[in-house]
Amino acid sequence: MAQVYRMDLLQNALASLCDSLEGVRAAVIVSIEGFVVASYPPGDESFAEGGSTSSSQVAAMAATLVALAERTLARLEQGGIERMLVEGRDGIMIVIPVSDSAAIAVLLEKGAKLGVALHAGQFAAQRIRHILEGSLVV
Repeated sequence: MAQVYRMDLLQNALASLCDSLEGVRAAVIVSIEGFVVASYPPGDESFAEGGSTSSSQVAAMAATLVALAERTLARLEQGGIERMLVEGRDGIMIVIPVSDSAAIAVLLEKGAKLGVALHAGQFAAQRIRHILEGSLVV
C-alpha cells in the first residue's frame, strides 16, 4: 500500500480548488503566524505578472488581515470571521479560515465568478480542515 503524506493531500486539495475555478492566480494555505503551509502553484514562485508577489508574502498578508478582521469583528460584536474579501482594480483576494490555526488565501483575476469561487473555497476549507486534523481517510 502506498503511503500518502499530509503535504501531498494539501497540495492536491489546492490543485483541485484552482483547477475547478476560472481566473485563479494562486492559492495558499497559511498558518495564523503567517507561514506558508502549502501553495498552488507549488513552491515560492511569483504569482503576479511582474513577479512581485510570492506565496510567503501572500501568507504573511493574509494572516495579518485575518488577525485584524477577528479583532474588528469581536470589538463590533459581529461574531467570528467566516470569510474575507479584498477587491482591487486588478484582482481579488479571498481569505477563508480553515481552523483556529490556518486559513486559505485565493488570488483571483478581476473577472472571476465570485459566487462560484466563494462556494468552492468553503468546500476546499472543509476538506483542508479534515486533512489538517488527520480525519480525512484516503
